[in-house]
Amino acid sequence: MAAAEVLSHASLVVPQTKDVAITQLPRQSLPHQPGKRSKKKNKEKRSPVSHPPQGSSSDEQRSGSIKEPESAPSRKWSWTPLADTSASSHPPIFTKDGSHFFSIFGSTVKIHSTSSGKVVSILPRSQDEGHIDTITSATLSALNSFQLFTASLDGTIKVWDFLEGNLLRTIDLDQPIHHVCTHEKIKDYIFVAAAKAKKSKGSSGHGKDAEDESCVVLRVPLKSQESDSLTGAQKVSNVLAIGKTTRTAGLAVSASGERLIAIAGRKAFVAQTAALKSGFIKFVSPEPLTCLAVHPHEEYFATGDVKGVVRLWYCLNPNLVKVVGVEKKSQTSAFHWHAHAVSSVAFSTNGAYLLSGGEEAVLVIWQLHTGKCEFVPRVGSPIKSVVVSPPKTSDEEYLLELADATHTFISSTTLKLSRVFARIKLAPSVSNGFPSSSSTPLAFHGLSETLVLPSSHPSSLQTFSPSALTLVAELEVSPSNRVSRRDEKMLEPTRVERTVISSTGEWMATVDRREGDECFRGEVYLKFWYWDKKNAFWILNTRIDRPHGLRKITSMSFSPSPSNIQLVTTGEDGNVKGWRIRIAKDKKGKEEISWVTRSSLGYKSDIPRHASWSPDGSLLAVVFGPSVVLYDPYTNVPRHVFVCHESQRPCEAHFIGMSGRFLAIIGGPNLVVWSIMSRSVLWHVRNSQLFDTLLPHPHRDSFMTIHSSSSTPAHAVATVFRVQSPVRQMEHTLPFALRNVIWYPRPSTPTSSESFSLVGLTDSYNVVLMGDDVDPQAKPSVPSKRLQKGQSLPRKSLFEEMFGVPVISSDSVQHSRDQTTANSGPVLPWRSSETAGFFDAPSHLIPPIHTFFDSLVDSFLTLRVADEERPEELDVPEEAGSKPSDDGASVFTKSTDIATDSVLNTLIPVFREIAESSDYSNDSKKVSVPPSTAPAPAKSTPRRVPHLDKLLQSDSPVPEQSITPSGPVKAGKKRSRPSLG
Repeated sequence: MAAAEVLSHASLVVPQTKDVAITQLPRQSLPHQPGKRSKKKNKEKRSPVSHPPQGSSSDEQRSGSIKEPESAPSRKWSWTPLADTSASSHPPIFTKDGSHFFSIFGSTVKIHSTSSGKVVSILPRSQDEGHIDTITSATLSALNSFQLFTASLDGTIKVWDFLEGNLLRTIDLDQPIHHVCTHEKIKDYIFVAAAKAKKSKGSSGHGKDAEDESCVVLRVPLKSQESDSLTGAQKVSNVLAIGKTTRTAGLAVSASGERLIAIAGRKAFVAQTAALKSGFIKFVSPEPLTCLAVHPHEEYFATGDVKGVVRLWYCLNPNLVKVVGVEKKSQTSAFHWHAHAVSSVAFSTNGAYLLSGGEEAVLVIWQLHTGKCEFVPRVGSPIKSVVVSPPKTSDEEYLLELADATHTFISSTTLKLSRVFARIKLAPSVSNGFPSSSSTPLAFHGLSETLVLPSSHPSSLQTFSPSALTLVAELEVSPSNRVSRRDEKMLEPTRVERTVISSTGEWMATVDRREGDECFRGEVYLKFWYWDKKNAFWILNTRIDRPHGLRKITSMSFSPSPSNIQLVTTGEDGNVKGWRIRIAKDKKGKEEISWVTRSSLGYKSDIPRHASWSPDGSLLAVVFGPSVVLYDPYTNVPRHVFVCHESQRPCEAHFIGMSGRFLAIIGGPNLVVWSIMSRSVLWHVRNSQLFDTLLPHPHRDSFMTIHSSSSTPAHAVATVFRVQSPVRQMEHTLPFALRNVIWYPRPSTPTSSESFSLVGLTDSYNVVLMGDDVDPQAKPSVPSKRLQKGQSLPRKSLFEEMFGVPVISSDSVQHSRDQTTANSGPVLPWRSSETAGFFDAPSHLIPPIHTFFDSLVDSFLTLRVADEERPEELDVPEEAGSKPSDDGASVFTKSTDIATDSVLNTLIPVFREIAESSDYSNDSKKVSVPPSTAPAPAKSTPRRVPHLDKLLQSDSPVPEQSITPSGPVKAGKKRSRPSLG
């Protein structure tokens, strides 16, 4: 170890350029501002790319295709987002039957299946029919439950037939719309909260002065009018302005339909729907209001404010004195648990409970009559909205839309997460806590063909499948308490800063770090994870505390050789450390695999900033200050030192090509390409902007650099170079900045292809796929197909919910119930293993113990089955003469195995003969006696039917008797006992 450090500090003689003959590629230096002749030529090659305005919606910007410069070949460069990561501020909407729900994503509406969470349709079908700005609100029509109203900042309201996916109507108000609401008793109008003046084109309405924006509440008629022939939008008349407010946070109609409620700022506005021209009555709130919900049956509503208080307002009494324009105070009830602002409130279907959620990622269920509350903690992310599903079945569910665009269903009986539908758990609102200076983890795992991305919490990672567009798993790298903040100060969480995966895909290394403060000392952990192929999940193998002390790790990289795998890390402590696998055996002879330090070295007093391996793993390049040192990774002996006079502070060095004969170095605005064989500079380019990163092509002698655009800092420019020439082969401008970018080996791209395929994480935390052969329309998309109405699920009666489905029922009904059970999950009998889960429900929802005591005890008892070799002896009278049947079948069968029709058809003739018979004897014969000599009848005794007793008690043959009403009973042929099923 010491020898390696001494060698690393030894001065080496650098061969001069004159000692090496360079015949093919002389050294070229191309500064950014050459002479006039070269300047003109350079202008032609680097002509700026024309971009549409930021607020425009051109087809070119939507598809992601970028125009190429005139000097570059005509090759298409495209990009496409892999998933929608931003959640809408508007809550989801259930269909009337609860089988689907709508969620808003930008200017589109996605229709999800409630059971599976899959997107079954998207509105609109084409961009020509949709909104040209963000959708802010949506609601179902009061006239037709299969129609959906959507309102947007573009000032239009669109009416959709979501079953067919067709646009029915467009109402143009020429004002940005924030909220819409309807009511089943007011079918001819829709209520709208719109901005007073339309914003400039391209404005999203979310600026700094968005809260101070003035709004007006309107009543818009829904009667059809003539539309404009050019746009198809209808200019409605008879629009009634009810009143002015600040920017509204909620708009709703009371349960009776007699009151219109709006909240804005610190005030609640109430107006009578029968006298809207009278305006609003204002009620003052102690704190600014954030959300609104009306009671489903009674005349009051609930709000949440920025201080975490949930308040019930009893100001909808019609006997109140109507004083328009005067601020009043109302009788209220307050519930306070949340430490931060309440983002959403909702009433249960029966109105007995109130649900609230916010930044704490905890769902609170308030019991209104007692004031008690229950909690569903750690739902995964801050809650944006809470919606109660319609009671299509006996169980009510709560749908939570989280800040990371995840939809979570919670059962109202167990108060546990029943279903979670998540894609990529990233959103700008969640990821704002990431400092811009920290690196963002991003890696590709070849064995599972998934991407490893940062999750909604900085201490976790998530694996995402780009091919299936599904979230595979989430890995908590550093277990932490998910407390959002203490008072108004944000807590510093542990952050996963770096992630790399070995070439074999069996090992992953992560670095998680937490900055120290006056109360807590900093932490840095290097962790090695092993890929469990059986369970398809990462398992923690080794944790190394403070691998480089408390200093930051600047880079880490696995060796490409699968036979001798190593990890190299560089840190701000000035050391380059190597890590290897150690195999040890315990006392039982079982092998234990762990990672240990292999070596540690440095170069002068410079801080290493980057380390990379050659393609064959025979060389290791480390950037130290103004130099790049090549090491033998097996002996740690320095092979050569490249001094970059062109760049005083290089930041990255990469081997280029399959053979690794070239070295590309970037530092600041400088790009230098060295020849390792000749140990000389091939060419040097100085850029107008600082280079962010360099990405080599894994199969060709080419590479790509990424830097910010000079005209628009929020855009990134990707430039393709070849090692043979400093001339730019391709230059593309992307309408976003990149935090991290990696190579993505697409299965459809051949190895010999020269095209680039990349996956990047943008500055707004969107995951995009970029490349020469990327087609935005070729990704797995959801067609806007028709929804099938289908028959609603048959609801069980009260008797069936208590005692189950009856055994004897028609085949058709039983078949339909079997299909329903197969689709919605079987209702199985109680088992002892499920008993503990039953008591997890809240105590007030569990029925009394005496109602299910017998079933509970039976779940612990098992039915003893008799041995087949020793048949159980039945207590049968001797006169029955029962004998075992010939086939040895059991006399008793399950009631479910008996065919209902066959049993009835067999017993009907027997009982018919009994009813028609006049007299019977005990020995199956009757002697005819003349009436004159017949003895007097004795006392009436119950008559027995011998052949019926034998029929029910034995399988032995019984004599067949003919029973006629006018003649004696005659003995006939014997017949076998009819089969029961």
